[in-house]
Parts: sequence; structure tokens; C-alpha cells
Amino acid sequence: MPGSICDILPSAAAVLGVPEAHDVLGLTDRIGDVRRVAVVLVDGLGYHLLPQLAAHQEHPAPLLASVLAGDTGHLTELTCTFPSTTPTSLVSLGTGVEPGEHGVLGFTVNVPGTDRVLTHILWRDDPPPATWQPVPTWFERLGAAGVGARAVLPEMFVGSGLTESAYRGAEFHPTAKGTHYAAHLAEEIAAAPGLIYGYTAALDHAAHLSGIGSPHWHAAAAKVDALLRHLIEELPGDAALVVTADHGGLNVPDDARIDCDAEPMLRNGIRVIAGEPRVRYLHTEPGAAADVLAAWSELLAGRAMVHSREDAVAAGLFGPVREEHLARIGDVVVTCTGDTAILATDHEPPQASALVGFHGGLTPAETAIPLLTFTR
Repeated sequence: MPGSICDILPSAAAVLGVPEAHDVLGLTDRIGDVRRVAVVLVDGLGYHLLPQLAAHQEHPAPLLASVLAGDTGHLTELTCTFPSTTPTSLVSLGTGVEPGEHGVLGFTVNVPGTDRVLTHILWRDDPPPATWQPVPTWFERLGAAGVGARAVLPEMFVGSGLTESAYRGAEFHPTAKGTHYAAHLAEEIAAAPGLIYGYTAALDHAAHLSGIGSPHWHAAAAKVDALLRHLIEELPGDAALVVTADHGGLNVPDDARIDCDAEPMLRNGIRVIAGEPRVRYLHTEPGAAADVLAAWSELLAGRAMVHSREDAVAAGLFGPVREEHLARIGDVVVTCTGDTAILATDHEPPQASALVGFHGGLTPAETAIPLLTFTR
């Protein structure tokens, strides 16, 4: 079984000498005895997308091509947690635990006891991050062990609820708009020993807006490749670069999209709909859960797995789930298979229906992520 996104920071912490941290990924064997570890997460850099990214001629990605050829670095396959979506994965990375424990259980979730849907990427301080996500992060653990832990992020991210949940305890070094991010990150890696974290979202944005395989996507991949090459060129001799992702993705054609708000049988009995197009959380009206489960199972047969909350939790989809987090999961959980997506045009901004690339589900295209390691 491949390792998990949850294993990355504990393994990096073990390399840096943090007590009780375990190098379950065997990073020490790959990067040796280093004093600084830079972990860079490339949003949307799915493991199964690497060959397609590396082979393009108009927008080449020479570093990734060299990695796939076995000439540079070391490549391993990991998995992200479920749902395979950015907020969930970032907090799984930061805490080292599965979503059922940290509570950031999807792109959007229902706030229990209300009809409110919380969009994690837009969240600031309501609910309070420390109570919504109670698990200590590895940035906090590193700091408590006397090891420096810094996060180099776009300044717009600093202070958000998601940032606090995923990176709480890090020393933040925000990057202003217009600043050369690769240069800033390279400077921070060189500045002091410890863990340095970086993040880039350009590839994921291109996949959503224009589709995987589009010229926009390949151009974004070339920029990511250039970012990583710059970091490697500037890497101090006592440092290692670890590159990973939060999820992969796939394109959803128009004929594979189902609008649940346009189908009366799918609307009936629904109080709140959350999640995202590849994974839907259906919070039902009192007494309606069984009927909703039956209707969605019938209409989406062969296109989605439809579980009750109890069955989804028992199947281990979220890992062990804390009692206080259970209500954030829908009464019914719908996970698309194949290339299906479930739109909710009456509940979400119109931009959601215009997307081309999606993720969130359980297919390998969505859940397989790379672990790339480089040293000088």
C-alpha cells in the first residue's frame, strides 16, 4: 500500500530530529542527513498526470520529464485523503491525521445545527478555526521541539480559517502580489534551518477553468516546472526539496453532468446540499433519509456510490470520525464514479457549472499523488 499525505510532515520532522516523529516514508534514505527540508505542495499535481505534463512540446516541463526518465530526483506514489479536495488534503498534510479526526471534511460542509454551508476556502473566523479543527499541526509540534517551521504563502491566505487549520504554529512569511514567488521561497529556504513550506495553485486553477490537457494547463505546468528548477538550483547543500500534491483530477464532459436541482426525484427531501460535484453531502429533512438514499441510488446506479452516513463512516472513507464531526457529513454521501459530476445549480455559484476539470472522488486519477525528493 502506498503511503499517505498524512505521512509527509511526520517523516520530514523525523529527518529534522523531532522526538516521537516517525519517518514512515523513509525520507532519510533518500535525502540523507539534512538541516532543512522544503516541502512544496503543487495543487492538482496528480501522480497519473505526470506523463502527460512531462511530454508536451510547446510547453515543456524538463524537470518532470527527467524525473520520469529516472535521471533526476526520486519519485514515489502516495495517496491523499477523502474527499480528494484541497481543504481536506491541506489539513491532512498539516496535522498528519485523516479528515474524520481533523474535521475539515470537504470543500463545503453544513455547519451542524444550521442550514449554513461553510466554504472552507472562503472561511475566515466563523466558526473559530481552533474549535472547528482541534488537532495540533506538525508546525506546532516542530516549534515545540525547537525546530523552525516557516510557511511561505501568498499574503491573501494569511489569517484565513483554512490557513490556521492547516498551518497553525508556522512562522508566516507572506508573499505580496507581484513578488517573484520562486525567488522568495528560495530565499526563505536559505535563510535558516528547519521546515519550510510552500504552495502553488496555478496548475489546479488551469485544470478547473480550461481542463486537463488544455494549452492553459500545459502552460501552467511549465511554470511549475520552472519554479521547481529554480528551487533546486538555489538549494543549499544541507537542504532537501520534497514536492507533493493535494489531489489529481479529471475532465467531466457535458453529457456526464447531472444537475440535481433540475431533477425532482433528486430534490425531494433535501434540506441542505454540500460537498462538491464529485462528492455530495445530502442533509435531509426529518424522516426523509431512507427515501433520499433510495431515490439517489436508483437514479445514479452505475454512476455513483450512494451511502448512508453510517455506512460511509463504517467503510472507513474518512478514517476514524470524532463524534463531534459526524454531523458535518451528510445523512447521505454520494461519491461519483467514472467521469460523472453532480451539479447543484440552485445552491452554488454559476462558475461551478462552468468548470472543466474536477476532483473529490475516490478514483486513482483523483487520489494518487506524487512524492518527489531532490537534493544538490
